[in-house]
Formats: sequence, C-alpha cells, structure tokens
Amino acid sequence: MRADRLVSLVLLLRQRGRLTADTLARELEVSTRTVLRDIEALSAAGVPVYAERGRHGGFALLPGFRTELTGLNHDEALALLTAGSRRGEQVFGLGSALASAMRKVVDALPEGHRATTSDAAERFLVEPETDLLSRRPVTETVPDTAMIEIRRAVLAGHRLRILYAATDQTPQWRTVDPIGLVTVRDRGYLLATRSGADRTYRLSRVSAAEELPEPAQRPDRVDLDRAWQERCARFLSGGHIAVLIRVNPERREDLLSSALAVRAAEPDADGWLRLEVTFQDLRHAEWALWQLSTDAEALAPGSLRLLLRDRAAAMATRYEDSPRQSVDSP
Repeated sequence: MRADRLVSLVLLLRQRGRLTADTLARELEVSTRTVLRDIEALSAAGVPVYAERGRHGGFALLPGFRTELTGLNHDEALALLTAGSRRGEQVFGLGSALASAMRKVVDALPEGHRATTSDAAERFLVEPETDLLSRRPVTETVPDTAMIEIRRAVLAGHRLRILYAATDQTPQWRTVDPIGLVTVRDRGYLLATRSGADRTYRLSRVSAAEELPEPAQRPDRVDLDRAWQERCARFLSGGHIAVLIRVNPERREDLLSSALAVRAAEPDADGWLRLEVTFQDLRHAEWALWQLSTDAEALAPGSLRLLLRDRAAAMATRYEDSPRQSVDSP
C-alpha cells in the first residue's frame, strides 16, 4: 500500500506542480504527518522533491523529472474496468484505486495529449452531489475493511463470513459462498449461496466480513446478468403488491426511490408516465403514493385507491374549519 501511495504522490506532483501537504493529504486520503514522512522517504530514495516555504509554498519536483512507475496494480486495473461499465467504484470500494489508476493513465500519455486530456476532463461532471432540485443522492456505504474482504473472496473464489443485519433483526455472522457483486441504482448486492440455497445480501447491511481460506462451492463460470434476473423474478413473486400508477415525469425518481421494483413503464396520453411498480405491501404503497401528493395517481388495485381517498378526505376534514384557538391565545 505504501509503495502505491508513494507512486501516487510523485504523479500528483508531476501532473499538478507545487502542492501543499494538506492538499496531498486530501488527495491521498491520509494524514498530513503521513505525507511528510512519504516526502522524506522519496528524498531518501533519490526522487528530487523539494519544499518551497512561504504563503504560496508547498512541495514540488525538479523540472524535467520523469519516472516509469506507471504500471497499474490489480485493484487499479479492476477499478478502471468496473468504473468503465457503471459507477461501480463507489459501491465496491474502488474509489481510491480508481483515482490512483487515472493518475497513472494520464501520466502515461504523451506530453501534448496529457494537457489536452486534463483540459477535457474539466469539461465533464459526472453525478454531482445534488441535482437541479437540490436533492442529495442516497449513497449507501460499506466499511472499507469489509468491502476489501468481500471483494477478495469474490475474486479468489473463497468462502466468506459476513456480519449481516437482515431487516428488523440484529446482526448475525453468516458463512456464504460468494458468486458475484451487483450494483443497481447505487445500491450494492452480494450474490451468494448458503448451504446450497441462493441468497442475495444488501452490501450496506454488512458491517464486517472475513475471507476464509477454503474454496467456495460455486461454478467456475457464471452468467451474472442472468443470475440477477432470475433472483429479481423470484423476489417480485414473493408476496409483494403490484400497483399501476400514473406519475408526473418530474417525480419519477422520487417514486422509484421508495419502490422495490418497476416491472413496466410507458408514456401516458397527457405526458405523464404509466408505471407498474412493486411495493412491500398495501401500507407501503399507500405511504409512497401519499408522499407524491397530486403528482401521482394510483390506478389499481382498487383497495389502494380507497385507502388514499379516505386519507385525503380525513385530511380535508381536518383543515376544513379555521384552526382551533389554543388556551393561551389572546
């Protein structure tokens, strides 16, 4: 790990010039004291890094210095492959490896292309923290140590122990045979088997994990996309409720954030969307539709329409008259 960090430090100085210790610490996700120790180690190894004091000071490399330490390690290559397909670097714990790998990719480019690429990168912003409605995305987190163990077990084909908290239950240790990792709408899942039965675990509910030395009981090759579709089909047939809904397109994401799944979607005649959405039960569906107010309409089942109608009538009755005066009112 330290060797990779030293390489990343050199590449940061090469690509961005003079940087303060605080800036380097933020980029490398370490303490300032660690950065200072790394600077000393680089100087002792003959890397021409020097300090400039003063208000605009920092650390820099002597002009013209170049290093051949740009080879990608395993995690960095994996981060590029994963991030290239989706936003997997966030859910699979590969964000730091991706940042390090991209620095090495940029450094490996010819001098003329390097500046052009850096300028172009400044013109793209992918998935900022808030959207136009100032809503912050819900990002699920997994402890780094747990994610590393999970990822190693999946790739090595080893059994895995996870401390997992199922819904409304206390965390319990479980030994599983991992098959693969899936990310859907920024939610990560571990596909595995337990005692030969298929299991799907939400990564955000894993608080600790341990890779075991014995091999996992699983096929050598797997069609992960097909396995995920099959598990989704079984999940949706497991006693949940399907609801037909009309929704304002501007509130579509709000609806999907509370639903379990969407089976079908098509435009309606008035520009709204008609969706078949799955919820846990009738109470869950009533709650989700109520949050959308008049921006959504439940078309079926009729029992849900009745619940929403009665709730709206009760609310209208509550606010029909002027507010009652409190005993302390003048």
